[in-house]
Amino acid sequence: MSYINNKLNEFNKNIKGKKIAILGMGVSNKPSVEYFVAQKAIPVCFDKKEEADIDADLVSFLKDNDIECHFGKDNLDYLKGFDYIFRSPSIRPDTPQIAEAVKNGAILTSEIEQVLSLSPSHIIGITGSDGKSTTTSIIYNIIKNAGLKCFLGGNIGFPLFTKIGEMEPDDYVVLELSSFQLLTFTQSPEIAIVTNVTPNHLDIHKGYDEYINAKKNIFINQKPDDLLILNYDNEITKKFAEEAKGKVTFFSHKVKLEDGIFFDEEDRTIKAGFEGKTHNLVRQKDMKLIGEHNCENACAAIAATKDIVKTGIIKKTIEEFPGVEHRLEFIRSINNIPWYNDSIGTSPTRTIAGLLSFEQKLVLIAGGYDKHLEYEPIAKPIIDNCSKLILMGQTADKIEKAVTDEINKEIEEGKEINLPIYRCETLEDTVNKALEVAEEGEIVLFSPASASFDLFKNFEERGNKFKQLVNDL
Repeated sequence: MSYINNKLNEFNKNIKGKKIAILGMGVSNKPSVEYFVAQKAIPVCFDKKEEADIDADLVSFLKDNDIECHFGKDNLDYLKGFDYIFRSPSIRPDTPQIAEAVKNGAILTSEIEQVLSLSPSHIIGITGSDGKSTTTSIIYNIIKNAGLKCFLGGNIGFPLFTKIGEMEPDDYVVLELSSFQLLTFTQSPEIAIVTNVTPNHLDIHKGYDEYINAKKNIFINQKPDDLLILNYDNEITKKFAEEAKGKVTFFSHKVKLEDGIFFDEEDRTIKAGFEGKTHNLVRQKDMKLIGEHNCENACAAIAATKDIVKTGIIKKTIEEFPGVEHRLEFIRSINNIPWYNDSIGTSPTRTIAGLLSFEQKLVLIAGGYDKHLEYEPIAKPIIDNCSKLILMGQTADKIEKAVTDEINKEIEEGKEINLPIYRCETLEDTVNKALEVAEEGEIVLFSPASASFDLFKNFEERGNKFKQLVNDL
């Protein structure tokens, strides 16, 4: 007898004839609209972009199915009389029109919150300022390679709301979760991972405290038998253990944990500490992933799957995992100079991790949209690891000032610093400049340390453009 999801059936019954607002009309929302129509609900679509800026095929689909739509900067003024509001992560829940609609009885939710609420499967959630995508992808591949049915969603993968009906109790759902998604969470996954917490997205969040509290929502509603996996090396995540409702496991790349998963820098091996004994798991030299930060991501993935999957499968998966697109992604060599795409480096901490992943000197291309982050911490890693710096975008001034201030400080201390800094207007200009100035023995690294929204829709579009430009040289 096949599994019957009574929760989902009750939800489908409740939404029949109800007005459902879908805020944010990415192409990925099309399946949700189709689902609501099939369940005889009444979906209405909203987006701050003008109709001309929405995917043409999606607009045609909405018109062909007589779906009411509101586009443009005043779109939320029509958010009245709804039973449910499905919020896009990029829209704050305290937006006045949303707050008013909730006050008048609308249920505010999201695609991913409904997955947590309605899925019968084991759910693993991963959040953090850096390392989410890689950790999530490793976990997904480990579980899949073990022959278990697994769904990948959240920030990556396929929108899972319409897949809930396919999920069964023995399956797994692996979710990459952003602070924006977590902001309104009232449930927490069975296994929760926080890779690290550093300042990020302060252009959207009201402050660092709100950002940290959003991250806490991944575990704050866990049950006593649930598992929380935390980075021992990050002061904020380490303190999260004090508020944990379930069991806690730590991972580290700095400390040899007696009970946890850690990277031993002496023999460059990932190990497990358990009941006073240490077990070797994966040697760094056997991994395709480069960079010590990826050993840290692998530690988190092991902590999440060690009680689910046999050690041999975990080891083999980590050794063979090639990495995620746009994260230290090798493109090609030109004149014996390797070029790497790290467009996912949307914050200083992500780019620092990339800078520390290579032994050769780097020609760094950086800069982009300003998320109101501090760039002083990246200055010394740039000076220590780069031979040339090429800047563009809104954050170019902030990065250059941080670097030149550090250079002047080190010159005053008697050090000799030679780091040419170039300014460019477009991504194409930066590629041409890097081709001009890079020398054999160096590596060209595109790692913006900034978001992409000044020129691109997202880091994927930015990374694809960079790869195209490099491949066209």
